[in-house]
Amino acid sequence: MKKIGRLDRPDNFGSAQIFSNPVLERISRTHISVPITLFLAISSVSLYFGLTTTIPLWLGFAVLFIGIFVFTFVEYLMHKVFFHMEPDTPIKDKLQYGIHGVHHDYPKDKDRLAMPPFVSAAYAAILYLMFTLVMGDYALYFLPGFLIGYTAYLGVHYMVHSYPAPKNFLKVLWVHHAIHHYKNPDAAFGVSSPLWDYLLGTLPKKE
Repeated sequence: MKKIGRLDRPDNFGSAQIFSNPVLERISRTHISVPITLFLAISSVSLYFGLTTTIPLWLGFAVLFIGIFVFTFVEYLMHKVFFHMEPDTPIKDKLQYGIHGVHHDYPKDKDRLAMPPFVSAAYAAILYLMFTLVMGDYALYFLPGFLIGYTAYLGVHYMVHSYPAPKNFLKVLWVHHAIHHYKNPDAAFGVSSPLWDYLLGTLPKKE
């Protein structure tokens, strides 16, 4: 099993101090509403400019939904490969803990369920440049889809760590992520959807 934080903690409450510098420590935290608002605003602006192009509306929205679908795969891959990398060197150990291990130690820490705003804004800018380079004006539809997927991930992740599981079909998301945190960190990597765990064989084994 890969080392992901201190999995044997008797409790999962509280918060960790990552930086000794108080300014760095403060900006490493953010309320979930900040990146969600930022991504929705960028998506709206991008979609507005998309509507001014000659791309047919039906095709634009098809690209938007493809963007959402692609994000679910990127979410799964980043969680499995990057966030759960094997920390086999001191640098990788520190990086892995700061990015994700701390979340496994303190999953109830609501201020560290999303990247700080300046990191989120940098992500959005880089994604826009990458998508535009690859697909031109279609990026104006693909980017909103991708960011809507990201927003859904942030919202689901926040809710499963902050509220009891609902008594409806959405309960599966709470159960799926709880297994990842409290039973098997090497399975159940999908947060907004268990789709890729199902397709790629990382669903938790049924007991």
